[in-house]
Amino acid sequence: VQLQASGGGLVQTGGSLRLSCASSGRAFSRYAMGWFRQTPGKEREFVAAIRWSGLTTYYADAVKGRFTISRDNAGNTLFLQMNSLKPEDTAVYYCGTRVYSGSFKKADEYDYWGQGTQVTVSS
Repeated sequence: VQLQASGGGLVQTGGSLRLSCASSGRAFSRYAMGWFRQTPGKEREFVAAIRWSGLTTYYADAVKGRFTISRDNAGNTLFLQMNSLKPEDTAVYYCGTRVYSGSFKKADEYDYWGQGTQVTVSS
């Protein structure tokens, strides 16, 4: 399984971005997926996750109400709509496939990470 994240960029505080994560694997629809972010010197941080059906989602408290995770199983693509962006949202954002059980919020539950896409929010 290969994941390709895209959609990052530079945006002002209060702006919006939509991240995409395209999967090359035919099993995309079988797995929960997640978005994490990372800044230099820090561990990868949970942002949002979505079950295989798309009916159940999970969010970090820091992004709840501003970010929306969704998926298109027919198109093998995961999305993250980010609104009301803040400077503290600046990070490299990664998508991952959840292959181990747990809370959905730990990076070690995930494998097959994409290469990451940079999001920079200016103040």
